[in-house]
Amino acid sequence: MGKYKVVVLSPVPEALIKMWVTPVAQRYGISPEDIDVVTVFEPNYDEVARQISDADVVVGDYTFRIKIDASLCEKMKKVRLIQQPSTGYDHIDVEACAKRGIPVANIGGANAVSVAEHTVMLALMLLKRAVYAHSKLVGGQWTQGELMNVIGEIYGKTWGVLGMGRIGRGVAARALAFGAKVIYYDVARKEEVEKLGVEYRPFNRLLAESDILSIHVPLTPETKGMIGERGLRMMKPTAILINVSRGEITDEEALARAVREGWIAGVGADVFSVEPPPPDHPLLQAAREGFNVVVTPHIGGATSEARMRIINVTIENVVRALAGLRPENVVNMP
Repeated sequence: MGKYKVVVLSPVPEALIKMWVTPVAQRYGISPEDIDVVTVFEPNYDEVARQISDADVVVGDYTFRIKIDASLCEKMKKVRLIQQPSTGYDHIDVEACAKRGIPVANIGGANAVSVAEHTVMLALMLLKRAVYAHSKLVGGQWTQGELMNVIGEIYGKTWGVLGMGRIGRGVAARALAFGAKVIYYDVARKEEVEKLGVEYRPFNRLLAESDILSIHVPLTPETKGMIGERGLRMMKPTAILINVSRGEITDEEALARAVREGWIAGVGADVFSVEPPPPDHPLLQAAREGFNVVVTPHIGGATSEARMRIINVTIENVVRALAGLRPENVVNMP
């Protein structure tokens, strides 16, 4: 047996993890032979509890099937880090972990470029009615005259950014490059982005002023259901809303009604409250009915480049913890 035990809850083969760990461990002066990697891919509570009881580091499940709740935290006798290989960590009880002195880290900005680009893509698809134009043309219909009256540009629009973290800043930079005016709301003012010409707005004003509103806040008790019917009715009827964060931040039924009834002009969604969403999901139904809805299967942060950055950040942090160093991107402890 090695000196250290790493339990991986994500569906990645042990051999591949060992291959990734080896050069990083050597760089920190740790022999790869001293690191035992154990994988648990199924949400079997008893097996997960057994394996983490003597683990030094736990790598969380990026599919979110295996949840780490307070009862599992209590089983962790010597865990020095829970490393989540994704931006989101809402399946981990971070407060319970903090009470036991267990830091929880995510991957920081490893997928920020990918998600920011995906956000801009959704905005362009909605503004240009790309899905409608494509499907009609493939079906033999030339809709140039029809679409000339409704398609638009990012240039000159007001882009509202809800949540000015790494991804939000990446979106703001790209929106500015397109010639948009950028406003934002965050629980904390961000002076560094305001120096670049991005303007702060209270939440309700952000909704009312945005031509394009993109969501980049984590899912917390405070943000769950943050945008529902009341907020959607504050928005311009010409506005589009893009959610690349978590489905539960919006009321998805209200979103579908908003685009059907013309409260807003379009919805782009890469995330859903249930994934994969059921066939009768309201946004999928609205898209099938021909409304200006673009949906993608939670791939905003899944480019090959982003995945390699995620792997590198994850492995680096795991080995840092094993070496007794402070992990980076900790979300639940100062």
